[in-house]
Amino acid sequence: MSATPRFRQGAGRLCLDFVRTLRHRGSPDVVEELPDAEAVLAWVRQCGPCADATGRPDAADARALREAVHTLLTDARSGRTPDARSRDTVNSAAAHAVPVPRLTSTGQLTQHADDPVRATLALVARDALDLVTSPSLARLRTCAGPTCGALFLDISRPGNRRWCSMGTCGNRAKKETLRGRTV
Repeated sequence: MSATPRFRQGAGRLCLDFVRTLRHRGSPDVVEELPDAEAVLAWVRQCGPCADATGRPDAADARALREAVHTLLTDARSGRTPDARSRDTVNSAAAHAVPVPRLTSTGQLTQHADDPVRATLALVARDALDLVTSPSLARLRTCAGPTCGALFLDISRPGNRRWCSMGTCGNRAKKETLRGRTV
């Protein structure tokens, strides 16, 4: 029996799932999901390609990368010149080696890295750099949930998705609308 995932996924890109580790960004209900090394390692194991990752990552460095990615994305989305400090942080993280595929003796494909945390964060940084320079940036959205603030990639055909997840924020909004009609 598998445990319930600790971190939200499904934003459409690895870098966006990483940015989501600061829940309710900009609201009084903000929740830090990467407070320590164990949490960073748990995120890498759940969301990255190295499910058996070990090590003692620097949580402050991971949070700094997350905030740099967020700034880079919001600057690019707004048409602003990328913040130099954020750009340098993301570029530096992207320069590290990424996990490499390996075929096991049983024919399974796995990913390996000497430093799986740093390698996964390099993937996050590279994904952010790709996103800010791609046409997909036009589909980057902020959740319409009043206290959510999560970024997500709108891959719906009409391009009018409003919530990071119908299961959470979208459902909450529908319940509020229904309550307003019954009062």
